[in-house]
Amino acid sequence: MGERCSWCGTDPLYVAYHDNDWGVPEWDSRALFEKLLLDGFQAGLSWYTILKKRDNFRAAFDGFDPAIMARYDDRKVESLMQDAGIVRNRAKILAAIGNAQAWLDYEAANGKGSFATFLWGFVDGAPTQNRFKSMADVPAETPESKAMSKALKKLGFKFCGPTITYAFMQACGLVNDHLVTCPSHDKVAALATN
Repeated sequence: MGERCSWCGTDPLYVAYHDNDWGVPEWDSRALFEKLLLDGFQAGLSWYTILKKRDNFRAAFDGFDPAIMARYDDRKVESLMQDAGIVRNRAKILAAIGNAQAWLDYEAANGKGSFATFLWGFVDGAPTQNRFKSMADVPAETPESKAMSKALKKLGFKFCGPTITYAFMQACGLVNDHLVTCPSHDKVAALATN
């Protein structure tokens, strides 16, 4: 058995995330929406910071229900700005609310679950199976993440630059970036069919 990807270190929370979540293909439109927002909140921070606050985020943002979030008013924004359990960044909070409206608009125009189809279209509907041997080989962005970022921005999404979208693609299994020496590489590869 090989060694885990080094980025998760030895913290039990991070190791569990690496072993059970990261890179596992996510096909659900709402779950993808949540993960995209969390990656947006991560901008400039470590993922570990967001991971520790993930349950708080879910509670503060009504389970990341876009229909509820899109109706947030100034009072709710101020409430979120006082919530120490989340990242209190006004621009990111406002972006999350706008992203909820963009998600609703896309799903209304294209059908329930269409956001997942849209995102998976950037990898032709199936996870890209990378075979990186070292963390130095893993890119920060790719042509696909740049295209996804551009398309999301055109839909009205914010905090979705190409580095954020690539981290999102890694986390949601659109790409398998577990190192080939990591036991999770083959486990995630086996989940590559919808």
